[in-house]
Amino acid sequence: MPDSTSLKEDMLQGVSVDLRVCVGSASPTIKDLMELGPDSVLPLNTQIDDPVELYVGDKLIATGFLETSPDTDDGGLSVRLTAVGDPATGLK
Repeated sequence: MPDSTSLKEDMLQGVSVDLRVCVGSASPTIKDLMELGPDSVLPLNTQIDDPVELYVGDKLIATGFLETSPDTDDGGLSVRLTAVGDPATGLK
């Protein structure tokens, strides 16, 4: 008979989570934000080849680099992971 820990882990395997990929940040003023419209450009604090961060909720769980997805012909994006943290504690 499986123990309760492995049973809980088995139950969680199919649960989906929302993953957020952070490519950079900006600190515009309220005035700048109010002036944004279609075709506006908002500069970020990163370069195109800088690492990105992956978050589940507020927890940093991994870092990596953006690349075009090898599995699609439509130029979709993927993240190639370079560091992965412990699921319980995240990436330090």
